[in-house]
Amino acid sequence: MAHEFAVWAPTSSSVGLVLDDRTVAMTGAAEGWWRVTVPDAGPGTDYAFSLDGGEPLPDPRSRWQPHGVHAPSRLVDVEPSPADAAWTGRSLPGSVIYEMHVGTFTPGGTFASAEERLDHLVELGVDLVEVLPVNAFDGTRGWGYDGVLWYAVTENYGGPAAFRRFVDACHARGLGVVLDVVYNHLGPSGAYLDRFGPYFLGENVWGPSLNLDGPGSDTVRAYILDNVTMWLRDFGVDALRLDAVHALRDARAVHLLEEMADHVASLAAHLRRPLTLIAESDLNDPRLITSREAGGYGLDAQWCDDIHHALHSTLTGETQGYYADFGSLATLAEVLHHPFHHAGTWSSFRGRTHGRPVDLLRTPGHRFLAYLQDHDQVGNRAAGDRLSATVSPGLLACGAALVFCSPYTPMIFMGEEWGARTPWAFFVGFDDPELQTAVREGRTKEFAEHGWGASDVPDPTAESTFEASKLDWSEPSREPHGALLGVYRALIALRRAHPELTDPHLDPVRVDHDAEARTLVVHRGSLRLAVNLGGASVSLSMAASEVLYAPSGVDTAADTLTLEPESFALVRT
Repeated sequence: MAHEFAVWAPTSSSVGLVLDDRTVAMTGAAEGWWRVTVPDAGPGTDYAFSLDGGEPLPDPRSRWQPHGVHAPSRLVDVEPSPADAAWTGRSLPGSVIYEMHVGTFTPGGTFASAEERLDHLVELGVDLVEVLPVNAFDGTRGWGYDGVLWYAVTENYGGPAAFRRFVDACHARGLGVVLDVVYNHLGPSGAYLDRFGPYFLGENVWGPSLNLDGPGSDTVRAYILDNVTMWLRDFGVDALRLDAVHALRDARAVHLLEEMADHVASLAAHLRRPLTLIAESDLNDPRLITSREAGGYGLDAQWCDDIHHALHSTLTGETQGYYADFGSLATLAEVLHHPFHHAGTWSSFRGRTHGRPVDLLRTPGHRFLAYLQDHDQVGNRAAGDRLSATVSPGLLACGAALVFCSPYTPMIFMGEEWGARTPWAFFVGFDDPELQTAVREGRTKEFAEHGWGASDVPDPTAESTFEASKLDWSEPSREPHGALLGVYRALIALRRAHPELTDPHLDPVRVDHDAEARTLVVHRGSLRLAVNLGGASVSLSMAASEVLYAPSGVDTAADTLTLEPESFALVRT
């Protein structure tokens, strides 16, 4: 068995392939690549690269780091599964997404233990499982956003073969897989890319950013696009969620995101299944999800924090920090129809105008993800407290109804469906004491800017913070968790049963609200979602011919609809 090793190191005068018992000189080739074929190398072979006689470094394109990100790489075969031929994929329109962090989804914290809970997601009605980043990062635990080897699957969850089995297990149950990927920065420990070549150009708030438009950037962009191909083709992933694309610095005529969308469209045609790109963006710029034919970047969807902020602020009453422009019922009514509250309008948190309007006639609602909670909005609170810590089960159910009956693509954060009481805090597992101190001090300072004191912040480097963030799977069998889980299952089933609820057209959606009574009525075709967020019963003028769902019961006498406090009803008129 022979294997060709290759590495891009355009500024090195010599490169050696370091194997277990020897170093083999590599031959320089075109455009800064170095290559050598080793006759007796194959899966299981450990290797590293030595640049100009320096210390051995892991392969930037390593697919397996069994001993951590500072150790040698190991060859492994990761190829399309035979099951891929029968898998037709899952498209985004009409789907429900479930966001999962593998390390805290189950007590075991591995791909294998996550597989054991996939039937729960099927029974819930989920279509796509979004997995937080799985690429290799330093330490034994973390969110995944400190990755430094983008091609390798972390050993903390089981490594590359285990991830491939997890994807197959999802597909066997009819679940598509969305993988969260981070191309805007690298973590603070184990990022050796800059030693190989001009991978870095500048920094953002999280660390070094990649060189997308400077000298040598053609190969750097290929590094990203090849990684995209690997996840979608070799691991069978159905979609990628692109972390914080607003932090990508690219001044080229064809932005990386547009190039990526074109690349993925070609790959989807070859694989004959839908492939989806979902952006996380703070720009409020519809150009990202406008088709390339219409002059946009051609991404399929984006997270929409304005919807979240309006829901969160209305349900909790919080108006600090970036919630300052939210909290009114009028704003919530607005974003249930127009996804961007900041659409060329003043943002007090930013101190400037922000965003651009969405064309409601031409932009389908499924291109915007709506959610009550996500990993950022929970984990970036001082204590990692969920909505369930401060909001009643009735209001949680009302919030869920507004998400699932909206024209957007709903997303659930793991455990939200039963009102999990376990926190989900920020945590890391770095071994370096100096880095641990820097993380502690950085998080404390960041939270202080939002009004939280040091005593409110659990130690992000403590293993106890990580353990406390794991879901408690005994909760769904107890009340009020079981009842809320029933509401989530019913709402998802209603989306599947009634085409009005998956209709992506934004322009026909109308939302009535009464700020004093704290009621909203969302019009979806002949269906009406009536929500009472207040503390008193209310009667609405509404002739309901059929009550489709009302978990707390409802009175429809005399062409009125009477709702109990903190309750909702979905009716046909």
